[in-house]
Amino acid sequence: MSQVHALSDDQVGQELRKMTAFIKQEAEEKAREIQIKADEEFAIEKSKLVRQETDAIDSAYAKKFKQAQMSQQITRSTMANKTRLRVLGARQELLDEIFEAASAQLGQATHDLGRYKDILRDLILEGFYAMNEPELVIRARQADYDAVREAAGWASAQYKHKTDKDVKATIDAENPVPEGSAGGIIIVGGNGKIDIDNTFEARLTLLKDSALPAMRKALFGENPNRKFFD
Repeated sequence: MSQVHALSDDQVGQELRKMTAFIKQEAEEKAREIQIKADEEFAIEKSKLVRQETDAIDSAYAKKFKQAQMSQQITRSTMANKTRLRVLGARQELLDEIFEAASAQLGQATHDLGRYKDILRDLILEGFYAMNEPELVIRARQADYDAVREAAGWASAQYKHKTDKDVKATIDAENPVPEGSAGGIIIVGGNGKIDIDNTFEARLTLLKDSALPAMRKALFGENPNRKFFD
């Protein structure tokens, strides 16, 4: 039968020192593991925060850059529109001046009576063709009645020659063209319901509407943005 010997105080002290050293070593290793893990987690979290901040900065910069681009585009578009409107306004002013000058010179055509009679003949004959009625009424300035009667006689003969139809034209003395008119005539048909305004003012307005595209082209060139043409 074996006997258990009691440890001496020195032996107990040695064992305690061994156990203490072991526990200390284990604690230090555990502490190192904890520190390493903490450092790793810190590095990961730091990297994550850096990425988040970097992404936030990039996003903010991209947003500001996009806003700046949009602002620049809006500014350019606004300036282009203002410039275009100024150009269009200047062009319209020039066209208006041209037609105002033409309007101011309308009355000069009546100064040469021979030439004015030729114009009246053409205007009356044009009205005869357009109306195509046997009886018509002509309105004119009172000062032009004699010239209109002569021109109407010539136009009636031409109308008869071209269409083999008679047309009787009488002057409407009760409704003359105002003396302020530059000249020309108004032909009335359809029992007074239809009229063709061949006064100089009406012809200029008609010319303005029909010739405006051609005048714009002649003065300012082709419009590259125009898709349809007359």
